[in-house]
Amino acid sequence: MASDYEQERKGFWREDGDERVPEEVALQAWAASAHDALVRVAGDYHATISETDLAARVQDDSGVRTTRPPARWMRKLLGRMAVVYAAGDEPMLTTLVVDGAGQVGERHDDVALALDDVPITGVREREASAARMRLDCYRWAGSAPADGGVPAALPSRRTSRPAARTTTPREPRGPRAPRATSPRPPAAPPAPRRVAASDRPVAVCPRCFMALPATGICDTCD
Repeated sequence: MASDYEQERKGFWREDGDERVPEEVALQAWAASAHDALVRVAGDYHATISETDLAARVQDDSGVRTTRPPARWMRKLLGRMAVVYAAGDEPMLTTLVVDGAGQVGERHDDVALALDDVPITGVREREASAARMRLDCYRWAGSAPADGGVPAALPSRRTSRPAARTTTPREPRGPRAPRATSPRPPAAPPAPRRVAASDRPVAVCPRCFMALPATGICDTCD
């Protein structure tokens, strides 16, 4: 059973003085640290950073820590940053963050929503889109070669080789008569996915990364 001290440390707190802070304040502090970290990553052609490494770096740089695993808050952090990048002049730096398999995964749907686009459902198409956006980051940071560079190769799929099967040889069969088949009509293309307005990311202040109220004016920066 966790002690009272351990229970109290659950959540978010400032390392200097152990002051507990709300999640919104933690995300604001981490967003500023994450932006600086991603700018440095973009300065290395074809470089990426894992979610785990970024989670540790933003807590070290900001001094705001949490006992919650990155899976609980990383998508919130990068989602609000994607909104800021979509509305500003900087490229989508959040695509530089990958999981343990080197992929952006379904988190890339937040980027599409921030760009007011339809999320990509295909795995390869989604990763290819993120690779092209990462190339924009390298070009923006000046790390791409003079010819502009190319998107990095996509991570290869992990496939397991089936075990060898031992079978008894069979006698060859005679040729079969072809079966009469009628041509099938072509399948109708899938309907485009519609995104509810409530699923879109909220507006975020481009200076402090705080969520904006309904007035559109940041209470922190005003």
